[in-house]
Amino acid sequence: MKIFLYLMLLITAANCGSSKAPETENKNIPKETVSQEAQNDLLIGEVELEDFQQPPFSTWFDPMYKSYAPDEAALKTIQENINDYEIVMFMGTWCADSQREVPKFYKLLELSDYDLSRLQVKAVSEDKTLPNDGQKEYDVIYVPTIIFLKDGEEVGRFVEYSNEELEEDIAKIVSGQEYMHPYQQ
Repeated sequence: MKIFLYLMLLITAANCGSSKAPETENKNIPKETVSQEAQNDLLIGEVELEDFQQPPFSTWFDPMYKSYAPDEAALKTIQENINDYEIVMFMGTWCADSQREVPKFYKLLELSDYDLSRLQVKAVSEDKTLPNDGQKEYDVIYVPTIIFLKDGEEVGRFVEYSNEELEEDIAKIVSGQEYMHPYQQ
């Protein structure tokens, strides 16, 4: 089942990084508003965990969340360090990379007893924009992008896909080890 899910994600994956799609009609929605475009089943704007647990998003979120079993050593490192960070995550409900990594990231946060009030999740349109261009402040080019902030300063980011495995990359970031996301190398 896990292999099938990965294959389906790969088959449907269009590069979540560099493709440009036409502007959406939701450009003028206030930053705090969540919208769903019926024809594309998109969320745009700030979202919460509960949004992913509802159809149609639960069809990809729930199976990946439930099946994900992170490496124990990496999880222990995350558990020891992640609560020192505020996190801002940019993702696209239309993006196969986000559909793969976002449920796993939420699972890591749950297993680490992370306070979700310290997590901001922003769902971008297919052209990777938010209403009022809220993504520009963080220089988001690829999704998902998970930004780790300590004392208001960015200390690291996970971008689009892992170098090793998600939990190993996140463990390096939150423990202060040297880490370069795939587009820095």
